[in-house]
Amino acid sequence: MVAKTMAGLEDLLMEELTALGAENVEKLYRAVSFEGDNEMMYKANYLCRTALRILKPVAKFVARDEMALYNNVAKIEWHDIFNLEETFAIDAVVSGPYFTHSQYAALKVKDAIADEFRQHFGARPSVDVDNPTLRINVYIENEKVTLSFDSSGDSLHKRGYRKAVDKAPMNEVLAAGLIKLTGWNYDCNFVDCMCGSGTIPIEAAMAAMNIPAGYFRENYGFMSWHDFEEGTWDKMKEEADDAIRDFDFEIFASDHSAKAVDIARRNIAAAHLSHDINLSQQDMFDLIPPEGGGVMLINPPYGERLEEDDIVRLYKGIGDALKLHFKGFTAWIISSDKDSLKQIGLKPSKKIELFNGPLECKLERFDIFEGSYKDQKAGMCEIFDPENDEARQALLSMKDEDDEAENQCEAYPVEDMESDE
Repeated sequence: MVAKTMAGLEDLLMEELTALGAENVEKLYRAVSFEGDNEMMYKANYLCRTALRILKPVAKFVARDEMALYNNVAKIEWHDIFNLEETFAIDAVVSGPYFTHSQYAALKVKDAIADEFRQHFGARPSVDVDNPTLRINVYIENEKVTLSFDSSGDSLHKRGYRKAVDKAPMNEVLAAGLIKLTGWNYDCNFVDCMCGSGTIPIEAAMAAMNIPAGYFRENYGFMSWHDFEEGTWDKMKEEADDAIRDFDFEIFASDHSAKAVDIARRNIAAAHLSHDINLSQQDMFDLIPPEGGGVMLINPPYGERLEEDDIVRLYKGIGDALKLHFKGFTAWIISSDKDSLKQIGLKPSKKIELFNGPLECKLERFDIFEGSYKDQKAGMCEIFDPENDEARQALLSMKDEDDEAENQCEAYPVEDMESDE
């Protein structure tokens, strides 16, 4: 089988599938291949937070023109796979010199399936692009063609809890992936103070409480397949649902927009998490976060959505708020505007490249230290190990936070730490 995902999340999906018991797990581009039985396929659909679709390949062949594509598809006995009263739909992705239009490739596959039915029954099943009995995926790379059955139906990012959206909502799979990338182990508080429609805090709560990714979905593509094992599905789902647990810390969500908070409240209620997510309407710059530190993850507006002066002011304000209110937190910020990220005024200790839809983004980590900078820097000077890159990055981060850092750390002048030497 093949589990599709977003660029940059492949390693996370490999970890999820391996943990579920998948075999021969291999990393692909925006996908992971694996092996397993029907129960494994059901688990992948229901439990994987970073999967978009689970495909089951059924035929592979070589085709360099439309007739070769048509003839190879027509050889398959489609009338044994589904019947005249059922419906089908074709999704196609093509690359290379032989096929350049995905819709045309999908049309030729549709024609071949319809004609195979006509040869046997003198009639053909209907196409239903919204809710077909069988969704067929066609993937063509150069002359290599793979036909797969889409076991998911609708994309798995459609969890079932999102009832409304604000502008530029984040994909649920990406939100789940970002949370995993922060390394949050559910052992401290979690904050999203630019929550928009509430996707990040909802995904955080579901992960912390071990609520299956597909808990609120009612339908999957495999449920209409002739080999659907309902008993296996029910048993797997019951075991997964029984593993839902309590969460000992708190999840805080806020936004300056009353409209966004109202939308987030509706989505949080739909996910039955109203008592588990502390939601409020507040500007990040006025927010006093919970004591004890924790993890913060925000998805601020990018340059595509604000004027240049506004975006500079926003990101500078984010940096000021982090330094003023979020000591003891590990803050993660995703943005496609690399220049604006520099306006935060703090040195990131980690950078991860990702895509948010078509936008190339960076997820950056900022460590906001407890106590005064002077005391922290003095402590760092006493324990600093030049071989320790994490300590080096922390010291450089403090240099950005305080121009007087080099005077505070005479034992190891900070300017010397800007080079590996």
